[in-house]
Amino acid sequence: MARHLPLWLLGALLLAIPGGALAHHSFAMFDADNPVVLAGTVTAFKFTSPHAFIMLKVVAKDGSDAVWSLEGVSASSLVRDGWSSKTLKSGDEIKAKVTPLRSGAPGGAWAAKDTFFMDGKPIVVSH
Repeated sequence: MARHLPLWLLGALLLAIPGGALAHHSFAMFDADNPVVLAGTVTAFKFTSPHAFIMLKVVAKDGSDAVWSLEGVSASSLVRDGWSSKTLKSGDEIKAKVTPLRSGAPGGAWAAKDTFFMDGKPIVVSH
C-alpha cells in the first residue's frame, strides 16, 4: 500500500484540478442580462494576470461617487487587442459598458471592445 501512495496522491491531485479551473471561470456573479454604461475617471489600471482591472470613479446623478472595480480579461488577451500596461492611466476619462455584479456592489466585468474614451475614441493601439 505504501508504495502506491504516490500514485494515489497524483490521481487525487488530477481530479481536483478541473473543479478549481471551472470555479475560477464562472461568470455567475455578473448580471449579463442587465448591462450598464458607466462614465468616470480611471483611478488605477491593473494590467495583471489572471485578469486586468480598471478602478473607475463614477459620480452618480445625486453627486455621490463610488469607485467601481471592473474585471477584464487577461493581460495577454488585451495585448492581442492592442493594449499595454500604459494604455490607461490615472485621470483618464472613459465610458464602458459593463455587466454589473449581481450583489449590487460597485463592480462588474468589462470588455475592451465596449470601452472608449469620453470623446468616443476606442481605446486601442493601431496595429
